[in-house]
Amino acid sequence: MDKPKQPTKEAVKHWLDDRAAHRKPLPDTKTIRRELGMDLIDAERDAKLRTDLAK
Repeated sequence: MDKPKQPTKEAVKHWLDDRAAHRKPLPDTKTIRRELGMDLIDAERDAKLRTDLAK
């Protein structure tokens, strides 16, 4: 299985530009990480940690 990758700087910049265009305040950090797919990276890392600890 491919390892999830952190979003590119361009993807983050595009996301911030879209948010600024709507003139809404930034959401909380958890929402930002979820929308950028960064929570998938954390979930993958946690799953690997759990399997490593179980050995």
